[in-house]
Amino acid sequence: MRTLPACLLLVIALTTPAVQAAPPSVQKRQERRTETRALAREVLAGRLPVPTAVSRLRILREEAYAAALIAEELPQVLEPRRLRDVTAVLAGLETRTAEPALVGLAGHEDSAVRMYAVQGLGKVRSRRVDVMLPLLEDKSLGARREAARALGATGNPQVGKALLTAARAESDPQTRVMMLEAVGASGDKKQAPGLKAFLDDSSESTRFAAARGLCLLGVPEGFSFARKLLSSEDKHVRRQGLALYEGVSAKQSAAVLRPLLEDKDRALAAGAARVLYQGGDKTMMSWLVLASWNAQGEEKLTYEKELETLHLADDERKALLRKAGVVK
Repeated sequence: MRTLPACLLLVIALTTPAVQAAPPSVQKRQERRTETRALAREVLAGRLPVPTAVSRLRILREEAYAAALIAEELPQVLEPRRLRDVTAVLAGLETRTAEPALVGLAGHEDSAVRMYAVQGLGKVRSRRVDVMLPLLEDKSLGARREAARALGATGNPQVGKALLTAARAESDPQTRVMMLEAVGASGDKKQAPGLKAFLDDSSESTRFAAARGLCLLGVPEGFSFARKLLSSEDKHVRRQGLALYEGVSAKQSAAVLRPLLEDKDRALAAGAARVLYQGGDKTMMSWLVLASWNAQGEEKLTYEKELETLHLADDERKALLRKAGVVK
């Protein structure tokens, strides 16, 4: 067998990628990116269901890389149904890298594409309100709903007036509900009088949405509405009252919610602890963990349901239990 010259062997050695010589962390990243490229091709070809594609790409933790690959090939995706799925995947990746592509897709002629695009803009809390505001008047119900949700997520007071105007003109009850809640999420306190007017609406869901918007704005009338629900004898009505405090700071809600930690309805107590935690009271995580530790049967499941919502890791749970002195 002919032996290659030493100089040629050296050239081959220098120009061959040293994958095996790379550190394990680099090799792992290369493997993830290789798999991500393969999945991106499957998405673009329309061979993967949207939930499966999003789940697998997020597990790889290469969302930004996947979004860049997909966005680059978007002009080649012409079939409407496939473009809808590709847009839904971009939205589901929840990465800022996808924002430019989603901005472009928000003006697409296909209503489902517009809906998924603005949904994605909401998930990354895009500031492109100039793109989202026109969709409040979109002919597509789904696009209007997602536009309301996305605009609320901006926390931009400048969109509050447009949301309230759209809510007044909206014929679909559920979409109107989302618009009213988004007014509160926008933080525009100037719209409080307009929201208060909806507290007398004939629709229960509209009244509830207006109260929620007012609570998010920190307006007394909203909290008064919530306290009335919490004073009910019906546990379902009381849980509705608690739901009005979702997204409200612990500083504003503590006086009402902390007493609920001793309530006989343990689902209400557990929910109050979670809302307080999400509102900034970090002691409530320990409260939930210890309550679950000491509970049994269905009551334990009540606390675990709230902890699951907070995505508590096992090592964090163990650390809190050790700190409380119940485990070593």
